Amino acid sequence: MKDPAVQIEQLREELRHHEHQYYVLDAPEITDAEYDALLRRLQALETLHPELLTPDSPTQRVGGKPREGFIKVLHSSPLLSLENALNEAELREFDRRVRDLLGGAAYRYVTELKLDGLSMAAHYRDGKFTEAITRGDGTVGEDVTENARTIRSLPLRVKGPFPNFEVRGETVMSRRAFERLNADRDEKGLSRFANPRNAAAGSLRLLEPRLTAERRLEYYTYFLLIEGQPAFDSHWRSLEELRHLGFKVNPHSKICRTIDEVFALCNAWEGKREELPYEIDGVVVKVDSVEQQRQLGFTAKAPRWAIAYKYPARQATTTVEAIEVQVGRTGALTPVAQLKPVEVGGVTVSRATLHNEDEIERLGLQIGDEVVVERSGDVIPKVVRVSAQGSYREVFHLPSHCPVCDSKVVREAGESASRCINANCPARLKETLLHFASRGVMNIDGMGEALVDQLVDRDIVRNVADLYDLTIEDLLSLERMGAKSAGNVIRNIDRSRANPLPRVITALGIRFVGERTAVFLAEAFGSMDAVQHASLQELQLAQEVGPKVAEAVVQFFSEPGNRELIDRLGNAGLQFTYASTLPKAGPLQGKTLVITGTLPTLSRDEARQLIELAGGKVSSAVSKKTSYVVVGEDAGSKLAKALDLGISTLTEDELRLLVTVA
Repeated sequence: MKDPAVQIEQLREELRHHEHQYYVLDAPEITDAEYDALLRRLQALETLHPELLTPDSPTQRVGGKPREGFIKVLHSSPLLSLENALNEAELREFDRRVRDLLGGAAYRYVTELKLDGLSMAAHYRDGKFTEAITRGDGTVGEDVTENARTIRSLPLRVKGPFPNFEVRGETVMSRRAFERLNADRDEKGLSRFANPRNAAAGSLRLLEPRLTAERRLEYYTYFLLIEGQPAFDSHWRSLEELRHLGFKVNPHSKICRTIDEVFALCNAWEGKREELPYEIDGVVVKVDSVEQQRQLGFTAKAPRWAIAYKYPARQATTTVEAIEVQVGRTGALTPVAQLKPVEVGGVTVSRATLHNEDEIERLGLQIGDEVVVERSGDVIPKVVRVSAQGSYREVFHLPSHCPVCDSKVVREAGESASRCINANCPARLKETLLHFASRGVMNIDGMGEALVDQLVDRDIVRNVADLYDLTIEDLLSLERMGAKSAGNVIRNIDRSRANPLPRVITALGIRFVGERTAVFLAEAFGSMDAVQHASLQELQLAQEVGPKVAEAVVQFFSEPGNRELIDRLGNAGLQFTYASTLPKAGPLQGKTLVITGTLPTLSRDEARQLIELAGGKVSSAVSKKTSYVVVGEDAGSKLAKALDLGISTLTEDELRLLVTVA
């Protein structure tokens, strides 16, 4: 048998390679399910051999425990802010000062998109990630090491020419992650984040690293330092070395030899900024030569060799002329303000989201009011506040019937959203198709908004299953669709039949069931049929499935139209069974355990891994079907319920003994 240490290191290297391909290069080589299977194998081996566990293992991305606060840490050298140029004249004045201070010597600039996030320094010792510090006041920052460890694009181990070094960069949240976060907060009745930057900053400073991990932050680097000083004599060379070391570097960095080139680039990106997957608020311009940077020096607050060209403010004041209602993929009704057209950051805005009834009430908004509008990471701009009440005002009431299909609208207790309950509502269908085909779900490339609109509007596709009946002839009948494009779409639809069951479950759009929960359902039940016919109690035996998620699953499959859809998808050849990556045999085979309280040495995930490795399942709720309750310090109601039901309890030591029984 292969040495466990060798197996573990081989798995770690393989996982590091795939993390780099996916999170840094955006070029995955394996599916999410295959990656998860590798990670579970490594977790299982590390659980069996805890003496081989190291901080730089891919399993330790979310290894930190909740903390009581953040420690202040001194930076190796100041993280100074940049002076801003707000127009062409100020940018050219910066260039004039550089030229004068360098006495006519030749120089060039490096331009980088100014990502709208949170600055952070990451330190490495012997090639291993050891510490992360926020910018703070530029001299002293906060230690956010455990939270930064959860960022997948930040490597935990680096092989390079120098063992000890520091990188500096920007922690950001993509538009997609931001919208998903706010949608999740809407579902839970929590306040929304104003923009991706605030969301990223708040996520990095959470006291619970596991919550930070769920926020899907990204880290783009732009400085490489040794003992607080630049590692190379050229900033461009540092960016190239950072890429070589495996760090994520913004791909749009560019060398410019004149200020005219710089200004042209700034103008170009202002017009294309909405096409980017993340927010930017300008372009950073730096003198490339480090020797010339030293010659130019610093003011009290900023370097003289760099400047940030900032784009115009993205807020404006206008009037709400009407409010219409849109219907989303889950049936949620979203009020949208119809605005007197106004220019915001160079774009004419005539609509802005109001999110839900509660948000309208919070704003105190009525039709006719003057409002402040902001362009942010949302799909459309949003209303920030009421700046003045209108002379004529009209109260808005959400309709009792869907504005698209006239079906009944319901709002469940404790929820902020009202919903159309008709699963075949055309408005829902378009969003459902886009979700179904999106990357990370069924991954049907080419199935974008323009195509979906035509398929639905022409009544070619009436539900998701109709996608698998499409022919090239169907697509060729649409506008702007050639033979090659039509063939590619049909091939991509056909390839999607091979996606594993967790992807299919995610694609159904069941409320509260995302990628992670879909994997747990597939692992627990093994087939679509078993998930479809599971009871509320049975569903809650699956990992991380509580009453709210279980209720949503049962409601989904109780709809006749949804059951018919499942039958058609099965007949279309989609994958409806799942070979679990967890062991089926072991001393806990067929047993269901619940963990409560804080265990002496094991985290919840480590205890779960022990149980699953021994063939058992972990549930979040105690029921008559529970075999054992593993009890730690400060155990609460779950222990009381276990005692009330006469269920056996285990200490951590007793659990360890039980899982080692042959």
